[in-house]
Amino acid sequence: MHDLFFGYGVAHSILLLAFVIGVGLYLARFKVKGVSLGSTWILFIGILMGHLGFRCDIDILHFVKEFGLILFVFSIGLQVGPGFFHSFKSGGVKMNLIAVMNILLAVAITYAISAITGEDLKTMVGVMSGAVTNTPGLGAAQQTFVDGAVAGGVSHMAAAKSSEVLASAYAVAYPIGVIGVIAVIILFKAIFKIDHKKELQAIKDSDKQAELNARRMHVEVDNPAIYGKTLGQVQNEFSCAFVASRIMKGDRVSFAMPDTVLEEGDKLLLVTSQPEVDRLRIIFGKEVPLHVVDWEVKAPDMVTRRIVVTQSSLTGKKLKDLHFRSAYSVNITRVIRAGVELVARGDLYLQVGDGLIVVGPEEKIDQMAAEVGNSNDALNKPYLVPIFIGIVLGIILGMIPIRFPGIPQAIKLGLAGGPLIVAILLGHFGPKYKITTYTTTSANLMVREIGISLFLAAVGIGAGENFWSSIVGGGYWWILYGAAITIIPLCITFIVARAVCKLNFYQICGLISGSCTNPPVLAFAQGMYGSDYTSVNYATVYPLSMFMRVLVAQVLVLIALG
Repeated sequence: MHDLFFGYGVAHSILLLAFVIGVGLYLARFKVKGVSLGSTWILFIGILMGHLGFRCDIDILHFVKEFGLILFVFSIGLQVGPGFFHSFKSGGVKMNLIAVMNILLAVAITYAISAITGEDLKTMVGVMSGAVTNTPGLGAAQQTFVDGAVAGGVSHMAAAKSSEVLASAYAVAYPIGVIGVIAVIILFKAIFKIDHKKELQAIKDSDKQAELNARRMHVEVDNPAIYGKTLGQVQNEFSCAFVASRIMKGDRVSFAMPDTVLEEGDKLLLVTSQPEVDRLRIIFGKEVPLHVVDWEVKAPDMVTRRIVVTQSSLTGKKLKDLHFRSAYSVNITRVIRAGVELVARGDLYLQVGDGLIVVGPEEKIDQMAAEVGNSNDALNKPYLVPIFIGIVLGIILGMIPIRFPGIPQAIKLGLAGGPLIVAILLGHFGPKYKITTYTTTSANLMVREIGISLFLAAVGIGAGENFWSSIVGGGYWWILYGAAITIIPLCITFIVARAVCKLNFYQICGLISGSCTNPPVLAFAQGMYGSDYTSVNYATVYPLSMFMRVLVAQVLVLIALG
């Protein structure tokens, strides 16, 4: 039992990690004036246990840290994949530019502190990596330093020993990198008097108008150019993307079929996307308020239901190729995927887990539901093969060296960047290539929380060993330097993002945590303010930010060696 609690083996390492996570998550339940550090408590409990002399096997600790981070970012990638490219298209360029600004500001402050105080620049690179919680940047900087020192005639062992100062500086600055970002978010939320509930509602309202999302509209036929034409002819002639759910002629409501002839005064309930709205107003004549017609009262024999695709054989098939309308006399108006409402376009690829909003007679919808599955039990079965194959591909991608002229050390996306990118691609393109990537929200959240908990526990225990001795030995200056590197760029970034670019609070939270490559802050923002929308923006800026953080760390080390 002594070896189990105070030893140095596999059982002891697992016990210590579980204890740190359990205590940290328990403390996360407590709030002070409505504010909690959330899972970040795990990091601090880990530092405390490491300081008190508890150790994990170094190989186990390294594995747990990296594997936990992979699980965390991969689950985020799968979640945001279906809407990622839309998010990037609608505002991702602006957000990535702001993220790059934040990164370059941190580099400028790092260099300025070194120049003003005389602190060794390579040590400041360690401080900067901790201040922005970027472990891959630290690893790349250490490797660049060792390679450069060996090339200059220093023995490999001596160079490796000298590079340890970077890790010590990183460990001291890391907690500031977490607390500082959280403090900036809370502070500026108060300064700008942000009501996060209103901000969340604004997101939901804007999402209903988003470019790829479903937008219901009610039109009245008042254009002589389309009198006597069928709906199918109108769609083909004007090449407009919409789904006609129902049509009312006089007081009679019926299905709007492709061969339905349009007449003056007909009213239609359409589902389309925002870019098509103005065109449809012109084509049909005018838009009228949705409340003008109560479609359910006018057509009591028609119901609207949501059914779920659970037949794996439907993954990768186009909606138009399944002929649901002609086979069952029903209309599919929207497809809900990962919480996003998409227009039921004919060329949309289905996948397991898609929710179909169907309008039609109840008995016909029941028949269609039997074909697509609509089984909650089937959704509870995890599809693990694409997940682990995706992790394999992500690790391979993350380890591919990317070389730049003038930089001797190759740049890599690392064990976080590679899996994140692959997960995003799987989430977005999986259905097209018959790859089922569906996971329930609870399963995704479970994997995500396990991943971030393992990561924080491993980082904390590893940093705790030399944490206090580094501070006493002069490392307290590193805390101040790290605070400056963390807080000053973020204050400027928050002001630019909010006051100049008018970004939503949840966009800013994702932007800040992503540009700082800071999973703990992402977990804090999601847990504290109650929305996964932050993850979309985190994933939007994370790949470029990770690449830039690794690149600038190596460049600064090369300057220090020069």
